[in-house]
Amino acid sequence: MDGTETRIIDLKNTTGRILGVDFGDTRTGVAVSDISRFLATGIGYVSPGGIEKTADKIAEIAREQNASAIVVGLPKNMDGTEGFRAERCREFAELLRQRLEGRVPVAMIDERLTTMSASRYLNETNTRGSKRKGVIDTLSAQIILQNALDRLKN
Repeated sequence: MDGTETRIIDLKNTTGRILGVDFGDTRTGVAVSDISRFLATGIGYVSPGGIEKTADKIAEIAREQNASAIVVGLPKNMDGTEGFRAERCREFAELLRQRLEGRVPVAMIDERLTTMSASRYLNETNTRGSKRKGVIDTLSAQIILQNALDRLKN
């Protein structure tokens, strides 16, 4: 962790809504918390194309939602190491920090098994085909954010 990175625990010093992001090269899922930070709700996904445009769009959504903080999923390997995807997510988080001019802290949270949890839920609800593609990224962002909210409570 470098000096500019915000930890989840640091978000306790903020109040209000938190935006959850599951960054992906094709689609990026987005979720937002309620003002009391009890519940995460998926609000959709964006696919503007490219990391720069995605950072622009997520920063715009953060402003629209009056987010006081952002949590970006960090894809780690099962042994805890980080690969190319984690580097890419860190790059995305830094672009978000820049676009929000440091006014909104951007924290990263380990997202291991999030997509698997989302897939299992979609299997249980029999969500298939093209509908599944759109929902899985949103649901992953919701799970990432809910995990962050739960960590903040404890």
